[in-house]
Amino acid sequence: MQPSVPPECYPCVINQARSAARFAELTEEQASRVVTIAGAELEKSETSPVLVQHIVRRVADAVIQELGESQDFDIYAEVKQKSNTLSLAYAEKFQKKIDASDSPFETALQIAAAGNIIDFGAKNHASINLNKELQSLDKTPFARYDIEAFKKALNGASTLLYICDNSGEIVFDMLFIKELQREYPDLQIVAALRDKPIINDATLKDAKAIGLDRLVTAISSGSVYPGTILPETTKEFQELYASADVMLSKGQGNFETLLPWADKRLFFLLRIKCEYMAALSEVKQDNLVLMQGK
Repeated sequence: MQPSVPPECYPCVINQARSAARFAELTEEQASRVVTIAGAELEKSETSPVLVQHIVRRVADAVIQELGESQDFDIYAEVKQKSNTLSLAYAEKFQKKIDASDSPFETALQIAAAGNIIDFGAKNHASINLNKELQSLDKTPFARYDIEAFKKALNGASTLLYICDNSGEIVFDMLFIKELQREYPDLQIVAALRDKPIINDATLKDAKAIGLDRLVTAISSGSVYPGTILPETTKEFQELYASADVMLSKGQGNFETLLPWADKRLFFLLRIKCEYMAALSEVKQDNLVLMQGK
């Protein structure tokens, strides 16, 4: 039998279900049904940590069903748009910091990593002061920083698969991608986005709204989860994953789900947001990580 969901994940999953129900303005009765579904899914046997993603998808579908909307309805469409708009308002400020930096590449990398705080899956919706967080993106420290290995990998690379995470955050990914293109002009970059709305994760539609598709090739990974479960992605994405010289995985959901398939081509870039992820990464909570896969 596979291991059960880590105990640390239980309250997070239940809180996320309650938060999603409140955000969707469900009635108390509707919200209770959604939370009950989350609890029942958690109690099922033969569940692995990766399958927490399946529970989050099940909760999202339950909320959509309670709203009487179609399966592709985006509960977070408005807040995702606001996140992108607010992040775009800060983009010029951070671009100037990158341009003035002694190490533009590493400054842009830090800003892209710190932008991972815009996460309504790992954080309660009400606990994120986005405006405050965006003011100090370039102040968050790295506790694990495999920068030399990353640069070495890029030096010999022709292709980079950039696996995106959240809306808002993708604005700062664009700043870093511009630096990647400046430092490695012959590098072909493909950005992969979620296939279906889930929490505030960025879909291809969200990426196109900020012009990411005009900067690099942008595709759907086929993922309908707040992570990337490789066997459940598209054939196109799996082929890119197999053939890419270097891969950069953004965010906690991608870290949790891609870790079992990680090799030395894959680098994780994220902000550690909970004790379980801290244990997996061996990095204290609230610090940044650039970690090479093994």
